[in-house]
Amino acid sequence: MQLLHNTSLLRSYKFELGFDPIGHKQQEGDGRTPEGGYRIDRRNPNSRFHLSLGISYPDASDVAAARARGVDPGGDIFIHGTPEKWIGKPDWTWGCIAVKNEEMDEIYAMVETGTLIYIYA
Repeated sequence: MQLLHNTSLLRSYKFELGFDPIGHKQQEGDGRTPEGGYRIDRRNPNSRFHLSLGISYPDASDVAAARARGVDPGGDIFIHGTPEKWIGKPDWTWGCIAVKNEEMDEIYAMVETGTLIYIYA
């Protein structure tokens, strides 16, 4: 994951994704992370996953695509830290983006609500 300011790279981070990380999230429970342009739409300083930044998934096109397939698009996708009990465990993020807690401290301090983000696998 890269954190940019305008076109300047500020930091890069290693991250963990869900159990089926290839491809755009299609529905609730598919283990995928949404791909494309979204916004940070909420901040949670009391997250059970250390700190968290909400991602604006699903957007209108995600909802329409899921409805056309007759499925729930899912939601509650975040960038968040990694609690001790999850370190080293496979496939635990359920479609979120997880980083180390120290890195989440940096990201949380620098990224504001409304920030445009791009997610690509």
